[in-house]
Parts: sequence; C-alpha cells; structure tokens
Amino acid sequence: MTISERAVSEPAAVPVTARRRGANFDDGLMGVALLAGPANVIMQLARPGVGYGVMESRVESGRVDRHPIKRARTTFTYLAVATKGSDEQKAAFRRAVNRAHAQVYSTDESPVKYHAFDKGLQLWVGACLYKGAVDVYRLFIGEMDEETAERHYAEGVPLGTTLQVPEDMWPKDRAAFDRYWQESLEKVRIDDAVREYLWPIAAGRIRGVKLPKRVQRALDNFGLLITTGFLPQQFRDEMKLEWNDRKQRSFDRLIRVLATINHSLPRFIRQFPFNVLLKDLDWRIRTGRPLV
Repeated sequence: MTISERAVSEPAAVPVTARRRGANFDDGLMGVALLAGPANVIMQLARPGVGYGVMESRVESGRVDRHPIKRARTTFTYLAVATKGSDEQKAAFRRAVNRAHAQVYSTDESPVKYHAFDKGLQLWVGACLYKGAVDVYRLFIGEMDEETAERHYAEGVPLGTTLQVPEDMWPKDRAAFDRYWQESLEKVRIDDAVREYLWPIAAGRIRGVKLPKRVQRALDNFGLLITTGFLPQQFRDEMKLEWNDRKQRSFDRLIRVLATINHSLPRFIRQFPFNVLLKDLDWRIRTGRPLV
C-alpha cells in the first residue's frame, strides 16, 4: 500500500459495509465528498505560499472566508472540468482562472512571497485534491485494488495540468507521488494568522450568520469533528485541533451512517452537485456570466 492510500486517520481505516471493489468515484461519492472540502482547503493552505495567497487575495469575489458558497462553486466546477470537462470547457475555465490569478501576488508587506502562477504551488493544490479524493474513497468504499488505483491516479493528473502545471511535472506514478507527498510535507506550516483565518472554515461557519451561542457551539463541534476526522495528523497538529480515540470512534460511526445513507440514494442525487456544474458552466459561457 502506498502512502497516498493509507487511512486518513492512523492506524485503522473505517470498517464501512457494502464496499464495492473497483467502484468509480463518480458513481456515487462525488456529493458526499463535499464533507471533506474544508479539510482539503486546510491542506492546500498549509503551504505558506498558498495560505497567504488566499488570505491576502485581492479577488474579493473569490475569498473563501467572505463568499464560501461562491468559492465552493468555483472549486467544485474546477474539479468537474478537470476530470470530466471537454477541451473547450477546460480552455474557457483556464482563461477565467488565469484572469483571477493574475491579481494574486505578494507585496512588499507580505510576510511570505507568492504568486498564483507558481507551478510548484499549483502542483501542491492539485496533489491535495487527488489525495483528498483517495482518502474519501478509502473511507466510504474501502481499499482500492491495483487496477482501480491506477485508473484513479490517471484521472487525477488533470487536477494539476488543467492550469499551468506541465504534465511532466506531475509525479509519473503513484510511487513517485508518494515521494513527492512526503517531501512536500516538510514544507507544511500553518502560522497563527493563517490558523485564525482557517478556523471558521474548519468549523463550517458561514460569514454573517448569527446563531444562539448554544446552537453555534454544537454546530462548531460537529463541523470540527468532520473536518478534523478527514485531516491527516500532521495537519491537525498544525491547526492545533484536538483528536483522540473517543473522537475517532465518533467520526467512524458518522462515516458508517453516511455511507449507508449515501449507498441507498439514487445515483443522480449521489452525484449532485457535480452532475449539474458542467451544464451550469456551459450556460455561463453562453450568457457571458462570470465563470469564477
């Protein structure tokens, strides 16, 4: 087993029932994978160049802290375009993202130097998306057989190459990805400023929504349980998120329940919202609306 296929939470994987060997990710995991979204954002922003690039972004409409729903739509559309989009859709979305990225670069006042066109940082973001997809598969379906793992890896390459990452820059196979991932973990660092920025995202809070303190506390605890459960331990440590055996058991029970419910839903519901995002993208292109 390669590192990228190990459990999200060591040492044991969640014993989900009704697993299907060789199942396709988009057969029914795309919708439930949204639960891992905040954890994946944390992983991406754990590289200082990405963290400060997002935190200091001049693209107001793309800020995940101020416009979480819009940012989520952009990210999920990117996933759909990268893995299932046509060449025309990829080209249109790439142009739109490039226009936004052109405004994201560090200033003299920035504590970290960054630029959104940095291929190394883009590779890291794509690698996090691939790693997150593998972890979701493992938790909700089980271990991949060799054929399935190879197919998933091939399908994951466009997560980086849809933007500026050259294909020869993406690790050539899963073993190379493992080496890249381990080397990249040495560059992970979340400082106090980025941690404070990410905490509401980890808890699943929506900016501007005011709730009674007791209700907010319960929702925070639930959101943090899900987000922390999907995070590898190193990222939990960087975020200073507590984890223990009791919380692991609670997370395991939650995943089992969600897996059972998800398995019983019709396929088109399990695939939502990814099954409508490419159609939405075509509509935006036709009507001249913003793509990102």
